[in-house]
Amino acid sequence: MSGQHPRTPPTSAAGGGLGTNLLDGVDDATAERLAAALRCATVSREDSAATDGAPFTLLAQHLERSFPRVHAELELELFGHSRLYTWRGADPSRTAAILLAHQDVVPADDQPHWTHPPFAGVVDEQFIWGRGAIDDKSRVLAILEAVESALAAGVRPAHTVYLAFGHDEEVFGDDGAVRMAQALRERGVRADLLLDEGGVITEGVADGVDRPVASIMVGEKGYATVRLSVTDIGGHSSMPGKQTAVGRIARAVGRLQDRPMPLRLTPVISDMLSRLRAAMPPARRKLLGMAGVAGPVITRVLAARPQTEAMVRTTTAPTVIRGGVKANVLPQHAEALINFRILPGDSVHGVLDHCRRVVGDDGVRIELVGMSSEPSRVAAPGPAFDRIAHLATEVVPGIAVTTGLVPGATDSRHYDDLAATRCNFAPVVFDRSDLERIHGTDERISRVNYARLIAFNRRLIDQLADPAPSPAQGPTPSPTRGPAPSPSRGPAPSPTRGPAPSPTRGTDT
Repeated sequence: MSGQHPRTPPTSAAGGGLGTNLLDGVDDATAERLAAALRCATVSREDSAATDGAPFTLLAQHLERSFPRVHAELELELFGHSRLYTWRGADPSRTAAILLAHQDVVPADDQPHWTHPPFAGVVDEQFIWGRGAIDDKSRVLAILEAVESALAAGVRPAHTVYLAFGHDEEVFGDDGAVRMAQALRERGVRADLLLDEGGVITEGVADGVDRPVASIMVGEKGYATVRLSVTDIGGHSSMPGKQTAVGRIARAVGRLQDRPMPLRLTPVISDMLSRLRAAMPPARRKLLGMAGVAGPVITRVLAARPQTEAMVRTTTAPTVIRGGVKANVLPQHAEALINFRILPGDSVHGVLDHCRRVVGDDGVRIELVGMSSEPSRVAAPGPAFDRIAHLATEVVPGIAVTTGLVPGATDSRHYDDLAATRCNFAPVVFDRSDLERIHGTDERISRVNYARLIAFNRRLIDQLADPAPSPAQGPTPSPTRGPAPSPSRGPAPSPTRGPAPSPTRGTDT
């Protein structure tokens, strides 16, 4: 492991220094706190009984040791392994922001292909390596680093801020985000801003754009999986009849793939393109200037590439097909799973109607399986969006800022009615190869990108601060790169102040 830093015990961030430099990246102590979190293999499973709770407990203990001020001064409620922090504002009658992130990660089934083992938490001169380095422990730790630093400087928000860290986002969030969102809903919480994962700053990805692009997503597509199934009497393959169950399913899948749902230029994608127009070549600027009449041409151009086709249609992805047991036996059953990511304006019910119409075969059973969700509402960008856009340009100068839709599912959808403005965004700069590491092999985050994440969150907190902060409880944060001081205090206090009641929760696990 050439270039690997020797592992040192993680210190706490109690000294209050951010330990970040936007040119050099985070210092060793800050990097090690993230690396220690990555060593906790917090893999969530669709069958919650198969999820190992021990790594979540280890991660909780690490967070409490590493961020003692957060756990002494903010209120914490536990929903299973999910963590809801309340940072009371000077005026607690209003809520400024709900900051979301998640602790769980997807499995790493390709471990032999990783440069470093996925749960080793390796730190070298450039990167922090491990499953969750991008999605999404870096955001959990970056938010806590920023809040710890703000508390050390005596910063207090003018209005209440919530931090909500789910434990099952990768398996739809039903036991974590759903319960935390419901608790906030029952308290009448309505925030100015909901901030979560989803959009990043891409370099060399947006075709024809001459600078890095910050995509601050303002909504997300819906999600549905449709099962097609056929049952037949079977028999010997020497007398097959006109079609078998496998053939019938294959034909149904082919029809759906060949006749996808229609292309549409939605208002949010039109806005996205309009904001990028100034960074495009003259011919494209001219075309976008005629979007009112050239919409069909624009959608066809976008549909030419899979990455952009997802912006202008509900996508159809056959992902599983199975049937038959032996080469000389006619199958008695065959089925296929088709995954749809649903564009705003379409619906889960509309997807089912489309499938029945296109397949056109009463012998093929068509039904929803697993979890599904409707597309989120999409509100027009407002002052909270402008704040996030401005912060992004401060942390990464020279970028183009635009809107967009998250193509996947995030915990945000469970909080959709709890904020006036929703932004899915993190100010990390990725190229195509970096994007492939999300849920893939060799997931990692650079020290510089992690410094950007922390600085972005700290600047956001400063903007949400009470203009008359309380006396500083520690030194003013320093941007210099150097080891964060080791705390002189004992173990961090227990995060709970007695179990906080939630009308929707059962026994915490």
